Amino acid sequence: MKSTDKTSAELLAAQALSRQMKKELQENILPYWMKSMCRPEGGFYGRISGMEETDAEAPVGGIMTARMLWTFASAYRLLGNEEYLEMARKAMDFILTHFYDSVFGGTYWSVNPDGSPLDTKKQIYAIAFTIYGLAELNRATGDAKALEYAIKLFNDIEDHSFDTEKDGYFEAFTREWAQIEDMRLSDKDANESKTMNTHLHVLEAYTCLYRVWKNPLLEKRLKGLIEIFGKHILAEDGHLKLFFDDDWNCRYDTLSYGHDIEASWLIHEAALVLGDAEVLERMEALVPHIADAACEGFTPEGGMIYERHGKDGEADMDRHWWVQAETVVGCFNLWDHFGMSEGLENALMCWEFIKSGIIDKENGEWFWSLRSDGTVNREDDKAGFWKCPYHNGRMCMEIIERCR
Repeated sequence: MKSTDKTSAELLAAQALSRQMKKELQENILPYWMKSMCRPEGGFYGRISGMEETDAEAPVGGIMTARMLWTFASAYRLLGNEEYLEMARKAMDFILTHFYDSVFGGTYWSVNPDGSPLDTKKQIYAIAFTIYGLAELNRATGDAKALEYAIKLFNDIEDHSFDTEKDGYFEAFTREWAQIEDMRLSDKDANESKTMNTHLHVLEAYTCLYRVWKNPLLEKRLKGLIEIFGKHILAEDGHLKLFFDDDWNCRYDTLSYGHDIEASWLIHEAALVLGDAEVLERMEALVPHIADAACEGFTPEGGMIYERHGKDGEADMDRHWWVQAETVVGCFNLWDHFGMSEGLENALMCWEFIKSGIIDKENGEWFWSLRSDGTVNREDDKAGFWKCPYHNGRMCMEIIERCR
């Protein structure tokens, strides 16, 4: 239940923020993807560089395509623009034609520019995002095919990735669902069999799927995922542990502030959608604790840094686009549901930081990050395998929907 302990000034500030978010979404973020990422012959480009150069030969990532599907499906659900629905359907068609493995199930990691398979490994993180997008399209339109394939992919994850002995989900497999030596999502990750990141986004996907498909096994697994965060992933200090072996042992002490704040509201959302009063009560006791730990990463300028290696270790002081977007939502959630004025203040502060340096006011969309010295990072992608409209687009839509 949302808090009613809010001042009139706070409510006015939230409404003003919502109007800004709607403008940002409709005039800056979504038009960029509609104009810049669609190939004339069909499908999508795989990359636009930080210097605004379209790379027509870049591979197309499954994560990017699935996130586009979710973003435009959600935007259509909220705003009713038929152009958004057209983009969502285009993304779904591309996924089902080129990424979905009709022989072994699951989805490929990447495809070539012509849509032929490139990397056919089965990364559970990417499959979860495909479920997320398909379920959201069904939620927005009732599309039966979208739900059919979301359920197929749910069954693939449950059949091949779920650990029946020690709980949780294994990270990655070959195309044929055999064990794979390199399980990492990216070069930045540890090569471990279970990760916080994949569990967070399976949780996110299953939450969205449960909104439209009240299946008993899905309900059980969604509840189990919430419990996994409390039992294995959340440390006593409120931060999330990141990488684990089969037995849930963690040998790493990196703090990821963006994932902390993102998890604070995604876990809360999952408990709300699940509808189990006892689980919700326990999770709502943890949400402010997780968010408070994340807020250790705030800088005086109002941005959130990327990560720190150990509590007192070296920090990556870059302010990444996605971390800022999740910070706005996570902090706003503290005010929205718990009546914490500081949450709204921090959300507004971070939004001002985003406007001051992260948004590309000339070309549209957002830059990857601001460096620690305040300069814009143009070395990393403007759009591509990991740089998608999901974090910043979702930020806008979360605020819009919460303020209705």
